Amino acid sequence: MRSRRRLARTLPNMTHRLTDPTFWTQPLNDRMLEMGTFREAEPFTEVAFTNEFTGEQERFFAVTRYDDVVAISKDPKTFSSASGAISIVDLPPDALEFFGSFINMDNPRHQRQRAIVAKSFTPTELANVLDSVETIVTEVIDGFCEEGEVDLVKALAQPFPLLVICDMMGIPRSEFDTVLNATNIILGGGDPEFVGEGDPMTAILGAGLELTNLMNELADERRKNPTDDLTSKLVHADVDGEMMAPEEVAPFFILLAVAGNDTTRTALSHGMNLLSQFPEQRAAWQADVDGVTGTAVEEIVRYSAPVTFMRRTLTTDFEMSGHQFAQGDKVVMLYGAANRDPRAFDQPEVFDVRRSPNPHVGFGGPGPHFCLGANLARRELAVAFREIFKRLPDIEVVGDAVPLDAAGLPLVGGIKHLPVRFTPTAPTS
Repeated sequence: MRSRRRLARTLPNMTHRLTDPTFWTQPLNDRMLEMGTFREAEPFTEVAFTNEFTGEQERFFAVTRYDDVVAISKDPKTFSSASGAISIVDLPPDALEFFGSFINMDNPRHQRQRAIVAKSFTPTELANVLDSVETIVTEVIDGFCEEGEVDLVKALAQPFPLLVICDMMGIPRSEFDTVLNATNIILGGGDPEFVGEGDPMTAILGAGLELTNLMNELADERRKNPTDDLTSKLVHADVDGEMMAPEEVAPFFILLAVAGNDTTRTALSHGMNLLSQFPEQRAAWQADVDGVTGTAVEEIVRYSAPVTFMRRTLTTDFEMSGHQFAQGDKVVMLYGAANRDPRAFDQPEVFDVRRSPNPHVGFGGPGPHFCLGANLARRELAVAFREIFKRLPDIEVVGDAVPLDAAGLPLVGGIKHLPVRFTPTAPTS
């Protein structure tokens, strides 16, 4: 009883730390342990914050237990994605213009647009893309394998998944740096290294505009001259008489370039760092690459939870796990905390590359908003680590992982620098 009272007294200060930037620059396990304290104290933790657009005090409820995250994900009628956005604060209309793809929609709009996109994400349609993943990772490793010491994020984790997406969409390689710089700004969460010294929201909107203009030009070209890339398929897709409107193509590309890219990018960086922290797990994986890769990839996503959160908004008064929510309340699902819930996982703080079963929510909870690109991300991670083990078998982390310096609670808990060393090898060609 004494320990429960002491825990309750410490919660107000700890609750505030969820919106404190220093909370998110802690090592991964330190912040996960703190979120575990919220989770074990109560199912929903009330968090007060200042809305950066209005200057007003607002609140959200942090959802940290696995069963609650799953239940909310399965109930889009009660927990809306379209009421203001999936970010902590409601996005202004000009921001939603760039970032308003179907991730910020409810049915029927969500169902309509996702159905059009999903037609291009079937296993058959993705077959050529999945094959190209191996070619691209080989190309990227060729670019640094002779150096012996690199920043793994800049050398591999950053370019590799984005090159896959650009090639898939038909973005010319000459525009790759433009896309990379813009996505770094959008994903950086206000990190000065990416947005500079100016206003972060101005920089993010500028990056969104740059990607929108690039994508609109490409979509116009594909309408006139169809090819076999995803952009052409999207602008010509017809699902039950429905086609993607011109203004819907660019927001989808931004979603794919940002969310689709960064799940792999962040999981790759965290995965390499985790293997350095748990050498016995690395040894087990390298000893049986074919047998362990599938479960190891899932465990990296569970343990690191690249996507930090998604918000939903209550459409009605509703009771869950003994808590009475009111219409308009915001709930923020913290996937990392749910992925370490001992009610759902045996020894959740243990990193186990052979863990099975592993029903993590690292790609989102089950339901209509489950990550459409999950299988592509799995393929990218599997191929990347196979090639690393094959071509750079003695690669080791030689410095601290540098986290994103986000302005608040980041959408992606990324690593922006990870120094590694390995025996130099020759390119494949």
